[in-house]
Amino acid sequence: MTGPYVEVEITASQVLAENLIAILSQLGFEGFWEGDGILRCYISMNRWTPAFLEEVNSVASLVARSSSSAAPRIRVQTIEERNWNEEWEKTIQPIRVTDRIVIAPSWNPVHPKTGDLVLTIDPKMSFGTGYHETTRLMLALMDQVVRPGMRILDVGTGTGVLAIAGIKLGCREAVGCDTDEWSFENARENSVKNGVGEKIRIVRGSVSDCPPGHFEIVATNIQLTAILPMLHELKTRMTPEGVILLSGLLLQDEEDITSALLNHNLSPQQRLIENEWLALAATS
Repeated sequence: MTGPYVEVEITASQVLAENLIAILSQLGFEGFWEGDGILRCYISMNRWTPAFLEEVNSVASLVARSSSSAAPRIRVQTIEERNWNEEWEKTIQPIRVTDRIVIAPSWNPVHPKTGDLVLTIDPKMSFGTGYHETTRLMLALMDQVVRPGMRILDVGTGTGVLAIAGIKLGCREAVGCDTDEWSFENARENSVKNGVGEKIRIVRGSVSDCPPGHFEIVATNIQLTAILPMLHELKTRMTPEGVILLSGLLLQDEEDITSALLNHNLSPQQRLIENEWLALAATS
């Protein structure tokens, strides 16, 4: 993104920031930068109008009330043109997410240890960099349950990190889907960067748009409200011995997601927690 552009700074906890990003991205904001209790949201100056500020105030107040958070403070300023991608790239460093899985951008490669699986992920500000707990939790579950020869379906693939990890962990084939055009392109690019493009099919659309077939691993790292309506369809994509992996969940969601899984004759088998985030593995 180039400028000039408007920066909207919102005081927000991590949970509040995640909810705000999900909504504000639909209003036309093109980039987000989160850290130290501040969410910075960016939109091109030529798209900004006074009505946007009123909308942001309304959304922030509503989300804060629904999460019992304090009313956020909002500050708006104009930022002159600069290389946004270059600024963003400076924040992305290699990160070890499990004992053997390392995520690194192509511009900052790592020197792997024997047995390491390196995932080269250039995020372009999509989720799935490894810095968020939900991605780390999902990769930790995959490291435990993926076996050679499996097929994996990654719903809401984002950067493609889970589909790529599935292939590097031994899956023979992966399908990733995402309704977002940016994510669709980014996931395809990252698949090629990792040398696994021929084993991964990226689909722009929802799970219903994916090619027919059943998968030993069905994974989705999205929020509870998106998981619940598609849980039945996700189950229909599992093989009888398959595993469904769910992340993007808060600890406060555990009762709701567990009840929903049991209602679909799915039994939680593994549970991982990091800070306030939860990931589950379930079987039929």
